Amino acid sequence: MTVPSPCIQVCVLDRLTGHCIGCGRTGEEIGAWPYWPDTAKHRLLALLPARIAALEARGLRADLTPRLPPA
Repeated sequence: MTVPSPCIQVCVLDRLTGHCIGCGRTGEEIGAWPYWPDTAKHRLLALLPARIAALEARGLRADLTPRLPPA
């Protein structure tokens, strides 16, 4: 089973950290995602909550809502 991407269609990289304010990944991680094995994806997913919390603490995710198409 494929590990789903954490992308929420809000693709803006923070200039300070290089982390996307939507998903928390770097541009390099976003580009490499389709090619990584599931083990690497799971390792990265474990890092994302802390990255997102740091972005939130700086006010970069205020009023952020995913831009996903309606179901």
